Amino acid sequence: MNIAIVNDSPTALRALEIIVSREADLKVIWLARDGAEAVQKCQAQLPDLILMDIYMPVMDGIEATRQITKHTPCPILIVTASVDAHVGAVFEAMGAGAMDAVATPALERAEGRRVLLEKIRSLFAITGIAHSGHRSSRDAHQLTSTTCVLIGASAGGPAALMDILSELPTDLGTGLVIIQHVDTRFASELASWLGTRAPLPVRLAEEGDTVHNAEVLIAKGGYHLTFGRDGNLRYTDHPQLSYQPSIDVMFESALKYGPRRLLGIILTGMGRDGSKGLKQLCLAGHRTIAQDEATSAIYGMPRAAAEIGAAREILPLPKIAERIVQWSTSLS
Repeated sequence: MNIAIVNDSPTALRALEIIVSREADLKVIWLARDGAEAVQKCQAQLPDLILMDIYMPVMDGIEATRQITKHTPCPILIVTASVDAHVGAVFEAMGAGAMDAVATPALERAEGRRVLLEKIRSLFAITGIAHSGHRSSRDAHQLTSTTCVLIGASAGGPAALMDILSELPTDLGTGLVIIQHVDTRFASELASWLGTRAPLPVRLAEEGDTVHNAEVLIAKGGYHLTFGRDGNLRYTDHPQLSYQPSIDVMFESALKYGPRRLLGIILTGMGRDGSKGLKQLCLAGHRTIAQDEATSAIYGMPRAAAEIGAAREILPLPKIAERIVQWSTSLS
């Protein structure tokens, strides 16, 4: 996999070059010290992935990302001194086309190096780029999941989702689809926020998407996200409900047209959305989980699921990620 590094700090540039070059399957093909230089070099030699800093002279990483995405599109990972300190700029870069973000690792810090390399390989997996530097239809097909974890959440959900996603391994043998009750304006920010902290790639589900292993798809607001007859994800405004997306609608569509093995999970939230669909999954023999009362910010949706016997297990939040991993590696 051919990597380009863009950073105006000589120390950071050298550290990133060393970290990447030590990996047998990764190769640094060029370096740039500002965004304008990166835009120019992309026109001459397009890499498989760019590690892009944000704050640089001449042209910053946000504008460089925008221009590269428009003229010579390729995956871009934002690598900046502190993601938390610059979250607004990180979101802006993602809006311009960057896929994820990670803090710049210090050469002597093993954990920082590990996180960076996991992010690189996660993007390698999601984009389906083969080691030769070309997209491989065979590799992409192998990533298609025959299982799926379906998670529904409402009030208190973002924090609960973060707790779960942060504990999942990068080689998780299943895909995840999340229905979080959120305003349309904030769905993209939610995906970006989760993606900056979770080991797995996180993004908004697009029309026609296929569920892949080790990938998290989040429903956009304003429409129902469902599985279509072809097994791909679809958006619809039917049925007309006061809340869209609906967890029930997703669960019921997954039972009809989704992957053959399903794990349905209801997290914290107000109301009863999801309980009916979870019950149908349970009756069909699929594994179902509801968050317990003690760890729920609002014990509404999980309570509704528990009351009708829709959840085979009632688990505290810290145990749910562990159960997902166990389920994904089981034979039944």
